[in-house]
Amino acid sequence: MSDSDSLIPKHGGYRNLKSFQIGQLVYDVTVRFCDRYIEKRSRTHDQMVQAARSGVQNIAEGSQASGTSKKFEIKLTNVARASLEELRLDYEDFLRQRGLPKLEPDHPVLRRFKAKRCASLDEVRGWVVEERGRHTDEQGRTRTNTDLPQAGSVPVGDSPCRAVCLSLQPPSSPCLPESALVTNAALSLLNLCCYLLDRQVAAQAAAFEKDGGFTERLYRIRCQTRKKP
Repeated sequence: MSDSDSLIPKHGGYRNLKSFQIGQLVYDVTVRFCDRYIEKRSRTHDQMVQAARSGVQNIAEGSQASGTSKKFEIKLTNVARASLEELRLDYEDFLRQRGLPKLEPDHPVLRRFKAKRCASLDEVRGWVVEERGRHTDEQGRTRTNTDLPQAGSVPVGDSPCRAVCLSLQPPSSPCLPESALVTNAALSLLNLCCYLLDRQVAAQAAAFEKDGGFTERLYRIRCQTRKKP
């Protein structure tokens, strides 16, 4: 019996979805980001973490539920998309409220980030270290802001040395504080994940329109069974 003829078709497999993989990376980056840059007692901290988690969990739940409810799959995938849109706005607010730049998709910094194709939090952190290393003065001292603390401390915002750092850099090559680097990297990942989820929802809707859901499949299979001698 083919998958289209079975009562409960193959479902799950969400770990192989690119949207899930990127969403999971966004979640890991967001947890780390919030612990370092957002006051832990603030609502923003919890809301950003929960929005990132909701994106991942709803992709998985929708994939698993697709065996018996295509309608529920579409709904949950759309919930994941909405949660990540909320998270994207929070990251944009972080930049705007602190006067930090939101980089265009074709900015050299983001082009280098995309070329890395980071698949883990450690790889994102490695990219940040590389970007910081690009900005050094004649004495070999880092021009990049050192607002990213060591593990265990929980500062909020950017270091005062950011102004000095920016003054050392030529206008064409601004020195971004690490919080801005991480935020723009997270936004780049979110843009890709939201794009994939938009396509995923569209594909699920088209499949539902063509083949129907569990009820229609159940009816077809029962009719076929009754016709058999």
